[in-house]
Formats: sequence, structure tokens, C-alpha cells
Amino acid sequence: MVVGFLACGRTSHDVRFLALLAEACGKAGQTEEGLRLLAEALAHVDTTWERSCAAEVYRLKGELLLRQAIPDEVQDETSWHQALDIARRQEAKSWELWVALSLSRLW
Repeated sequence: MVVGFLACGRTSHDVRFLALLAEACGKAGQTEEGLRLLAEALAHVDTTWERSCAAEVYRLKGELLLRQAIPDEVQDETSWHQALDIARRQEAKSWELWVALSLSRLW
């Protein structure tokens, strides 16, 4: 999948595209690959100002962590709380709502 991503002329540091690709991996049952892509996206978020979809990246991380063979609910919840904090700081109500829905399903 990543080869196709790079062949499209995209860089490996496009956070939003990496998040979408990770989400697709999760839906295809490739949870570990999705988590790897999200780790790459989060590394880029931490080193640049590209934070517009950071809340979504953390939300997706929580979703994929739940799909692991042995889910880590503590880490899931931590990811979703990070996403909520980011969305609130950015005053991004739509991201905040998405995260709250994910968190409510865990509870």
C-alpha cells in the first residue's frame, strides 16, 4: 500500500493521507500496519506545525488499538483523551464529537 502512496507523488509525511491509509489498513484487517502508519504521522505532527488533523490521528490510533488481537483499553482511552484535548484546544467541534463517540463506545 505504501508503495502506491509514494508512487502517487505524495510524500511520506502527509499526515492526513497517512491517517486515511491507516484507517484503510484497519478496515482491511492490517491493524499493525495501520498503527505503524499512525506512528509515522504522529512523529511528523510532533516535529512540524502540521497539526490540523492531529485529533483524528489519535482517534484512529484508539480505534486500531481496540482491533489488536489483545486490545489495550488503557492505551485506547489514553489516545482518545489526547485526541479530545487537541480538539478542544483547536476548538474543532467536529473532531471533538467524533472522538467523544469513539470514547463512548469504549465505555
